[in-house]
Amino acid sequence: MNVTSQIKQPIFDEMELFEKKFYESMTSNVALLNRITYYIVNRKGKQMRPMFVFLTAKMVSGGIINERTYRGACVIELIHTATLVHDDVVDDSNRRRGFFSINALWKNKIAVLVGDYLLSKGLLLSIDNGDFDLLRIISVAVREMSEGELLQIEKARRLDITEDVYYEIIRKKTATLIAACCALGAKSVIEDEVQVENMRKFGELIGMAFQIKDDLFDYTDEAIGKPTGIDIKEQKMTLPLIHVLNTTTSKEKSWLINSIKNHNKDKKRVKEVIAFVKNNNGLVYAEQKMVEFQQEALLLLDNYPDSEFKDALILMVNYVIERKK
Repeated sequence: MNVTSQIKQPIFDEMELFEKKFYESMTSNVALLNRITYYIVNRKGKQMRPMFVFLTAKMVSGGIINERTYRGACVIELIHTATLVHDDVVDDSNRRRGFFSINALWKNKIAVLVGDYLLSKGLLLSIDNGDFDLLRIISVAVREMSEGELLQIEKARRLDITEDVYYEIIRKKTATLIAACCALGAKSVIEDEVQVENMRKFGELIGMAFQIKDDLFDYTDEAIGKPTGIDIKEQKMTLPLIHVLNTTTSKEKSWLINSIKNHNKDKKRVKEVIAFVKNNNGLVYAEQKMVEFQQEALLLLDNYPDSEFKDALILMVNYVIERKK
């Protein structure tokens, strides 16, 4: 049994029912929309976000979930899917999880409108059921994700990212949605704000580790769905590179910045940058930071009694930094 199946095991029935509810939450009277949403549902990823929602809810409540939990998981997945559809338009990307992206098959105009539709369906699912507390959690995540993406674009133009700014970017861009999953899972079943905040922080820390792991893939040759060096080509400043820029000589720093600014399409030069970052402990440093976030997240689970849901979350935390793609 692979790791994802092991994590899913304690919530297998919930995930099966979730898939039906998720598909129902997308339905429309417009045939074109239904054709596109059917395409999306049949090319789903690992569904880590709804898994976080259900596992968190069950761990904090002693195994109890309700309709609010299902709605919360559906809203998160609707909004996450909307952001992916929009991201592919922004990045002019023709592939998503090995399949054609929505914009590749139906063009940008339709993709943007589908993203808007999914976003509004998510918001209405909460509003129509009076889940305003859950909607608040999700809306904060959507705002922060937009801010994170724009902050990254702004900083990429000037290449002046410090380590603190990098953490702020990945916290908003990636970690905030996983934090929302965990806070929402807890909030759907309990009223205790301390525990809800505890779970939000847990999700945020996992999200930080997750993004650093993703950034490390840029320096490896393992087949993960994005070519090696793509971040450098796109002038994205990630932790291995930032660390090396801050610890190297001014002459080497000038060479690095010049390489990223003016030679980022030159394959040979990009390979040289990757080798330089590796040889100057950029990867080792980033891995250490990733493990620090992971360990801090695990500590937050110590307060909860042992259960199959807690075990699955621990497995998930470890999988985040051990995964090969």
